[in-house]
Amino acid sequence: MAGNEEANHPERQYLPDLHVRLRTELARIDEQLRSLLAAMDRLQGLLDAVVSISQEVELPDVLHRIVTTAMDLVGARYGALGVLGGSGEHLEQFITAGLSERERADLAGTGLPLGRGVLGHLIHHPEPLRVDGISAHPSSVGFPSGHPHMHTLLGVAISVRGEIYGDLYLSERRDGRPFDVHDENVVVALASAAGIAIEKVRLFERVRLGAEQFQRLLLPTLPDLRPFTAAAIYRPAARPSQLGGDWYDAIPLGDGTVAVVIGDVVGHDLKAAASMASTRNMLRALLFDQSDPPSTILAQLDRTLHAITSNPVTTTTLARIEPEESGWRLHWSTAGHVPPLLITPGRPVEYLFAEPGVPLGVDPSQPRPDHSRFLPPESTVVFFTDGLVEHPEYPIDESLDRLADLATVHVDLPLQEFVQALADHHPSDGHDDLAILALRTPHPDPGAWPPAERRRGGYEGSEG
Repeated sequence: MAGNEEANHPERQYLPDLHVRLRTELARIDEQLRSLLAAMDRLQGLLDAVVSISQEVELPDVLHRIVTTAMDLVGARYGALGVLGGSGEHLEQFITAGLSERERADLAGTGLPLGRGVLGHLIHHPEPLRVDGISAHPSSVGFPSGHPHMHTLLGVAISVRGEIYGDLYLSERRDGRPFDVHDENVVVALASAAGIAIEKVRLFERVRLGAEQFQRLLLPTLPDLRPFTAAAIYRPAARPSQLGGDWYDAIPLGDGTVAVVIGDVVGHDLKAAASMASTRNMLRALLFDQSDPPSTILAQLDRTLHAITSNPVTTTTLARIEPEESGWRLHWSTAGHVPPLLITPGRPVEYLFAEPGVPLGVDPSQPRPDHSRFLPPESTVVFFTDGLVEHPEYPIDESLDRLADLATVHVDLPLQEFVQALADHHPSDGHDDLAILALRTPHPDPGAWPPAERRRGGYEGSEG
């Protein structure tokens, strides 16, 4: 009867087979979905890595980012990038990542790899290389003393404009497995993007160098301002390819009087640089009329610019330093510019906050105030542009305080080293170009003072 029942219902004997096939098919689909998700993760990781590398604008940062992003993509413990020298036969640089402090200390006296062994194999045969046992590879020559022991290697060449720039090396997957074809494919793709990023940074560097050289040609070499000492510095923005409008100038006017100016034309392009040059030259011509205070000269400059140019808005501070019986007197007028910083022996550093006038190019009819301050011997006045202190993450007052602290620390340096220190350690984020001009009154040596019969202070205005 049971046999007859099975014969009458043949579908029952196929039911277990159907379940097995269904489970097998579902397992296959699940595996495909996992592979697809893993591929999507790798692709997203690759895209993120490409974006990350492309954001760098300094070559050392780009090279280091290439190594670390490649390590992240394949889960490698160690990574390195060897940059080839001009002959293409040896390594000129070797950027590493993943080494512990102890491992770095053990390798401290080793020097650059010579490009032999498996590393050299990739130099001479720039096809992707996967090695499961480095010591067993025919090209292996062993590791130097103190080198961490490595078993696996994935190497990929990086080319720029069709020429091999260097080789990317990865070793030891963190999961203990050898590198596979998926690792190789994603690193090859990254190497292609890395070559583009390196070329972009090289081009940026050429443009930046050209822009900086052009900008420096527009800026003056400071003349002999004795009895004062003066020093100036200009730095382009951290992000290259644009000209800036920052400038400085200092002019001896005779009779012991010196004129100093710092300014910033709005914009970062060729027009800003050209406007800066025309504004500076006009101001130079106006400054030789020694009878006028800074406010009058700035007002005349503003009217002239308004009448004959289409220059952008410009901020500036114009100052005159004149002999006074026991020292010197600073007269200045500001057109929307950041205040100068004054460092006087025996007194706290202070900013010369005073009523500002409107920037040039806004309203030439607005009145411009003058200000006055006595300068004893060995005083240092620092004129600077806002690129020295502006940072999007900090209020301007905090950045000004940080600059004052920095100036206090370095004020005893020779003046050129002093402005260099301010430029090197500035509190800004580097998004804007910057200019600094510092002037120091001489030591209280009667022989270095200007004669008492020379001009004394005489402009009306506030005394801070």
